[in-house]
Amino acid sequence: MDKFEKFNGIVAGIDRANIDTDAIIPKQYLKSIKRSGFGVNLFDDWRYLDPGEPGQDHSQRRVNPDFVLNMDPYRQAQIILARENFACGSSREHAVWALMDFGIRVVIAPSFADIFYNNSFKNGLLPIALDSGLVDQLFDELESSEDYRLGIDLEKQLVTNANGIEMAFEIDEFRKFCLLNGLDDIGLTMQHAETIKAFEEQYYQRMPWLK
Repeated sequence: MDKFEKFNGIVAGIDRANIDTDAIIPKQYLKSIKRSGFGVNLFDDWRYLDPGEPGQDHSQRRVNPDFVLNMDPYRQAQIILARENFACGSSREHAVWALMDFGIRVVIAPSFADIFYNNSFKNGLLPIALDSGLVDQLFDELESSEDYRLGIDLEKQLVTNANGIEMAFEIDEFRKFCLLNGLDDIGLTMQHAETIKAFEEQYYQRMPWLK
């Protein structure tokens, strides 16, 4: 996966608590495991006024003009700001894939569902848990700006608003290391490729009938 570098991105606010994974990516789109192509169906039931199905031409569907991700400049959002218990509900890694395929790199909320939180790090998405009071402040700032942006610095673990005010966030050191270096589970394993190769050669020398 790509390395996570500090950036300044447009923020789209979804002022709801308990946004579940079926809202993020409805169940009918879970048939593929390609990890790509899900962005067009992110928040599908909220973005469109008619029901959608896999394989259809989504460009021909009726778009909900009142949903934030259908508005400019939020079509280019890289950060989602939401309320507590983001991505609750059924377990589906597709929720992370859909966010990232749309272009989202960070979700900021007071709290996250555990499975989504863990899946995010495995796919290069950064979930940032901030105190609900700070989230309130960010929503207030967002409402008063037409092009609201936040700076994200993973190395320093800081969220910075347009006025230069810094908000620190916590993250597990191992997860931080993996994001900074672009390492998913496979990438971590491949760091030991030579050791694995040497073990396999010795193993098959001792037991060649298993080769």
